[in-house]
Amino acid sequence: MKIAVCSGKGGTGKTTVATNLAVMAARTGRSVGYLDCDVEEPNGFLFLKPTIHETRPVNVSVPAVDLNACNGCGQCGRICQYSAIVAMNRQVLVFAELCHGCSGCWLACPTGAITESRRQTGQLEIGTAGAVHCISGVLAVGEAMSPPVIAAVKGAAPDADVLIVDSPPGTSCPVIESVRGSDLVLLVTEPTPFGLHDLKLAVEMVRALDLPLAVVINRSDGGSDDTRTYCADERIDVLAEIPDDRRVAEAYSRGEMACDAVGAHQQLYSDLLGRVLDRRSDHVR
Repeated sequence: MKIAVCSGKGGTGKTTVATNLAVMAARTGRSVGYLDCDVEEPNGFLFLKPTIHETRPVNVSVPAVDLNACNGCGQCGRICQYSAIVAMNRQVLVFAELCHGCSGCWLACPTGAITESRRQTGQLEIGTAGAVHCISGVLAVGEAMSPPVIAAVKGAAPDADVLIVDSPPGTSCPVIESVRGSDLVLLVTEPTPFGLHDLKLAVEMVRALDLPLAVVINRSDGGSDDTRTYCADERIDVLAEIPDDRRVAEAYSRGEMACDAVGAHQQLYSDLLGRVLDRRSDHVR
């Protein structure tokens, strides 16, 4: 089962939920993979503390131009939707940072002057934390496009019983790349006006992708009941409500797992895991 843990905004506790679910799933004897797809700011490894066994570069395709073969027709620039390549005065300028690697320019070139080259935009870190197989992507400094790194993280996923995808916050392209193909999208929110506003955006995104979804309300004993009312009106299951607990915050500041630091949270995440897996069983039936 592939579970994508998302949030409409940052700071709701998405990574806390994802890492604790991964650890609890491993303790049930299942094979587990944790994929940190928040590649612009990955921090799941701060808590899982895996032993890194391998690092891999993440490369993307960019055009390489042979000016001796170029006839200056400009077809490459006309087909590129991102202005990553421009032909002018028999010179061809390539802006590699804007290139999406679609291959359109070298397919359209009538003289074969454009060929595919590769450049590195990030790297993968692969390791294990106990029984949890861990993969994290790190976007290179200065790079603007994270989806290729996210796709590489997902492409390196192990063949496991449970895959936990720790998605970036928000509802933009990186999130869509992260949740694509998931069996369940678990939206972590908090009972505040900002939390509810961004939850609504996230729900619209997931429904547009036609994926199953459920909600976890973090710091549930604060704020109002508006989030619960919204979920009830929209027929969205709330699989867990996690109360605010200073002990969890203290454990978080030390890089410790909530399920290890606070006994009640071990049972809480165990129950959440059971409800998540039941959703898969219901779907199969």
